[in-house]
Amino acid sequence: MGTIAGQILTGVLLTVAVLVAVAVGVALLAWTPLSDASLHEPRRTSRTRTRRIFHHAIRWARQLLLTARQRWASTGLGFPVSHVVRHPARLVVVGFAGAVLLGTALLSLPWATESGHGPPVVTALFTSTSAVCVTGLVIEDTGTYWSLFGQIVILALIQIGGLGIMTLASLLGLLVARRLRIRLQLGTQAETKALGVGHVRRVVVGVLRISLLMEAVVAVALTWRFAVGYDIGLTRSTYLGIFHAISAFNNAGFGLYADSLVRFATDPLICLPIAAAVIIGGLGFPVLLELRHELSHPRHWSLHTKITVGSSLVLLALGWVVFTLTEWSNDATLGPLSTPGKLLAGFTAAVMPRTAGFNSLDIAGMNDVTLAMTDMLMFVGGGSAGTAGGIKVTTFALLGFVVLAELRGEPSVHALGRKLPAGVQRQALTVVLLSITAVAVSTLALLALTPFGLDQVLFEVTSAFATVGLSTGITAHIGTAGHAILIVLMFVGRLGPITAVTALALRERTRRYERPEERPLVG
Repeated sequence: MGTIAGQILTGVLLTVAVLVAVAVGVALLAWTPLSDASLHEPRRTSRTRTRRIFHHAIRWARQLLLTARQRWASTGLGFPVSHVVRHPARLVVVGFAGAVLLGTALLSLPWATESGHGPPVVTALFTSTSAVCVTGLVIEDTGTYWSLFGQIVILALIQIGGLGIMTLASLLGLLVARRLRIRLQLGTQAETKALGVGHVRRVVVGVLRISLLMEAVVAVALTWRFAVGYDIGLTRSTYLGIFHAISAFNNAGFGLYADSLVRFATDPLICLPIAAAVIIGGLGFPVLLELRHELSHPRHWSLHTKITVGSSLVLLALGWVVFTLTEWSNDATLGPLSTPGKLLAGFTAAVMPRTAGFNSLDIAGMNDVTLAMTDMLMFVGGGSAGTAGGIKVTTFALLGFVVLAELRGEPSVHALGRKLPAGVQRQALTVVLLSITAVAVSTLALLALTPFGLDQVLFEVTSAFATVGLSTGITAHIGTAGHAILIVLMFVGRLGPITAVTALALRERTRRYERPEERPLVG
């Protein structure tokens, strides 16, 4: 047990090192959250030794980066990085890409696998992307293929992806210098959907507190259940509890059991804490921050919170009813279970498309109606600016209000007593159309590259794009080209279609004049 405890301690230290490395990298990419004045200000006697070490490390790293920039510029080739990260959305994309590459490098090490041999590059890249994008799709089983070192790396990548790259960089800036530079604030605002630059500090601290609190509560509950209910040693139970708690709250869906939660399908003390973490994490950090202060005053909730909470409850209830009824007599899923077990497993199955990836039922054994319903729930996803994927429930609800207003013949769109700006309507329509296009094109490509049917391929593609992680079992068998398609889908799905397109755009254009208006026929 001492050896296992030592390995876990090593893994925890590695997790912290990976988190700090990514945060430092993004902070330096944004030309550090430290100002020159803060680097050279007189040391206060109350400053801790740790903070001084951080100061020296940041100063050294910044000087190294500036030197590299000057040498690159002297070659006449320019320094394209500054142009890439000039736009906040591009900075977010570059940060996530850097985390994926760092994770790939760590997972490619020989001691990252149980066999002691480095995994194929595609396997390491796929797993790293799935972890950073909090998806949960895997080529190899997490609990048996990867060593403790590899599992800790995956866990660190999940936490990085869940909190957000810019959020981590901002936390580092607040820790070291107690202030943030404007570029880092803009990047964090784009990632967390903060109302304004002035709210970034409060949002970042709030995100960290909520994440750690929820993960700790769920980890304690799961640790107790694993230790008492399944007679697993305390050290192993603690590790299982922490891993599944972090994976659940960040909607990642990575598990240490080959059958995910199937063996715990009728255990409410395992399924319900994980489901609660998935639901809360899937609401999005803006909603959680608001509910923390206004939970007992629904009338004071913002429009975004009302739509997110209301839509989430409706979709959760609808999924629970549909899944339970359609699978009630299916011998491959709910059929052999008792009535309480069926209700619990049906509820868990309805929660996971929100977008976790744990499954307490055999996905491959579900009937076509359940698979189609799961596709729809995965595509919609969870709340904005959180750990969930999909087009987001707010986007789905906004389009519903647009359709309702059009059917009524109203000149403007209203939702819950508020008028919706035309720009928001266009954004919702753009997200949906881009998402449908990405899913449709990827589905056609995989149909051409693999021998699997439409239902399995569509399920896999939707799961990857919506960063869910549920699978009918074909992930490991779609070939290198198929894995490359899923990697791109997970990355684009995590960042959002609009963020990805904006980050890749060469420049922004402002229309300085309008064309004559003409109305084409519709329908």
